[in-house]
Amino acid sequence: MPAKLIMSWDIAAKEGQDYMDFVVNEFLPALQKIGFSMGEAWITVYGDYPQILVYVLAPTRAEIEQALQGETWKAIHEKLMSFVENYSQKVVPAHGGFQF
Repeated sequence: MPAKLIMSWDIAAKEGQDYMDFVVNEFLPALQKIGFSMGEAWITVYGDYPQILVYVLAPTRAEIEQALQGETWKAIHEKLMSFVENYSQKVVPAHGGFQF
C-alpha cells in the first residue's frame, strides 16, 4: 500500500533566505534522490499551526522506513534541522486528499 511521509515545521526566524535556498537546491532534490515522489507542500499564513507541511510518497511504508535509516536522509535531515524549529514527522498510509 502506498505511504506518505508527512513532515511539518516552522522556519527559524533568522533563516529566511538561506532556508529557501537550502529547500529548493538541496532538500527537495535529496528527497527525490532517496526515491520519494513529491506530494504537496503547504504554507500556513494564519493561525497556530506549523508554518510548513510537506509530504512525500513511496510505494510502501517499509520503503519510507528504510530510507529514513539511510545516510542521505540522515545528512539532509540534520541540515534541515539547522533551519527549522518544531519539526515533526510521521509515516501514514496514503489516502486521497489532504492528511495531517
